[in-house]
Amino acid sequence: MGNILTVIERHPAKMSGALVFCGTRVPVATLFENLKDGASIDEFLDWFPGVTRAQVEALLDHEMTVLTNLIEA
Repeated sequence: MGNILTVIERHPAKMSGALVFCGTRVPVATLFENLKDGASIDEFLDWFPGVTRAQVEALLDHEMTVLTNLIEA
């Protein structure tokens, strides 16, 4: 999953336009909120079975790249 748009999507009629994992109604923010609160990726995947490990890993890899690029700029 190289392109982040294969992992997340936004539709005005779905979850009020929030970014969600493709094919789900699970907001991307939910992942970060759960991780911040101490949940593991495995727990998150158990709680939100429509989301795949590949989607979570691709999103986290993308965010790491964005942060790295900000630091190196």
